[in-house]
Amino acid sequence: MPQTRYEPAAFSGYHLTAPGKPDRELTEVGPGTLCGEYLRRYWHPVFLAGELGARPRLIRVLGEDLVLFRDRGGRLGLVHKKCPHRRASLEFGRCEARGIRCCYHGWLFDIDGAILDIPGEPADSPSAQKVMQSTRLGAYPTHEYKGLIFAYLGPPEARPRFPVYDTFELPDTVMSPYEVRFNCNWLQVLDAIADPAHTAFLHHAQFSEGFGALGEIRFYERHKTRFLGTATRRVGGNVWVRVNELILPNFTQAGAAFAVDGRAPAYFGRSAFTRWVVPIDDEHCVARAWGNFGPRADPPEWNTPEGLQRIEQGEPVERSYEQRQLSPGDLEAVEGMGAIADHDNEHLVSSDRGVALYRRRLRRLCRDLADGHAPPQPADLAPGVIPTYGSDTVIKSPRGDGDGDGDGDGNGEGDGDGNGNDGDGGDGNGNGDIDSAQLNRINDQVMEVLFSADDLQGEARDRFVIDKLRQLSR
Repeated sequence: MPQTRYEPAAFSGYHLTAPGKPDRELTEVGPGTLCGEYLRRYWHPVFLAGELGARPRLIRVLGEDLVLFRDRGGRLGLVHKKCPHRRASLEFGRCEARGIRCCYHGWLFDIDGAILDIPGEPADSPSAQKVMQSTRLGAYPTHEYKGLIFAYLGPPEARPRFPVYDTFELPDTVMSPYEVRFNCNWLQVLDAIADPAHTAFLHHAQFSEGFGALGEIRFYERHKTRFLGTATRRVGGNVWVRVNELILPNFTQAGAAFAVDGRAPAYFGRSAFTRWVVPIDDEHCVARAWGNFGPRADPPEWNTPEGLQRIEQGEPVERSYEQRQLSPGDLEAVEGMGAIADHDNEHLVSSDRGVALYRRRLRRLCRDLADGHAPPQPADLAPGVIPTYGSDTVIKSPRGDGDGDGDGDGNGEGDGDGNGNDGDGGDGNGNGDIDSAQLNRINDQVMEVLFSADDLQGEARDRFVIDKLRQLSR
């Protein structure tokens, strides 16, 4: 049957039934895939340390089935699931003083994959000696930090320095490890951090009324690995600048969930979570993170299992279907797209600029690696502790007299080196008693302060930024 061109019209479901396809370059994460190889060049949190006991644990990361264990000497091991002898699963192995012993024939393996013992063979067995010299169990390096266990699954010779961000050591801050699992591809979960507009619709009733004002949206790409989305809102007599942050491939921060609502002044309040979105396989992923509680993060009363889930996705995870329909969170929004979203049926607009920016850069880095070019690392952003921007700032501002129409379209093009503002401003939604230009000007002033402190670290950076932001509020 010859195909006819479809023109949009009412009740056109019949013409819109063609299934869409996912963006396979970015959604496939297994060994040998384009994005899977890229992701393997970074450290990822693969487990909560508090849940690892005396027995091995079977885990799945980037499409690989692995066994995580702690030997009786206290060392962590992350190894391939199957023993290289007769392929028995090491999830049933026994943790020993040094390494893990297979349940089937007793072969003993060190945390680096070396074979330490082959029982049942003569001491001078040529075949056993040959196997011990020529064979290893697949193993990966690990790094335990503040209750999270990280792993690097890439080529040993390309192992990067473990990145240390400034929010890892905030004074008077309690960091509580948590995880929330999503039954969908990692990309659609990660997209949300580059989409500050969604909070006005999905979360305004879950966090505070201030979230319900869409405000002005702007996007920034810096140093080819860092993406920022800002939402600048009028709340009463204040202007609230909230900064969402993504550092490729999957590290995210934002502002507080419950500590800031735009009604009281705040100066460089930090993120409710310090978070990674880790692919399990193509159709499952997990957010592993610390929930942050203290004077510059969220209130300590939210440091509960349910509170951590609310910080992560707006609502508790375990709810009835009716409750999920009445108040959906991020989990419902992203899982509702399907196990893998049909990306070629999307219709992106200017407020999706951040999503388009980071996907484009992610694709470029994946392709560059396939061409033999090592990807940039988060540790490249600073020689020591890496400064971050995810934050809330609320400053006083006189009411404007503009009509709030907004004239920006958010479609500015980048400058090619990823070091500047890659969007030219307003979303055209209006802000009533203050015009778009005024909100964007305040946003620019706040971001200029944050960027101007890149060469400072720790308390010196915080002090500089907070003092400058206070001056903006006078």
